[in-house]
Amino acid sequence: MYNIRPVSDLRNKYTEIEDTVLKEGEPVILTKNGYGSMVVMSLEQYAEMTDEIELKLDEADIAAGISDERYTAEEVFSRVRERLHGKKAI
Repeated sequence: MYNIRPVSDLRNKYTEIEDTVLKEGEPVILTKNGYGSMVVMSLEQYAEMTDEIELKLDEADIAAGISDERYTAEEVFSRVRERLHGKKAI
């Protein structure tokens, strides 16, 4: 279940948001004028979400340094689409 609060709560009820994020481990979605504006999450949650991406980007940098082979944007996105739709393993 999403914890959705107005962005003004960040100023007025910071400790409640902090407790939700840190103690309960739940991200908080902040809204402005009734629309989603941002998400507040713990540093641990953020790291968990991005660590694998960072690792893959580091691997790609290393591979790019070893090889002169380059792909066009269309080739890259075509391969990603194929992989997402299960048509062909890369």
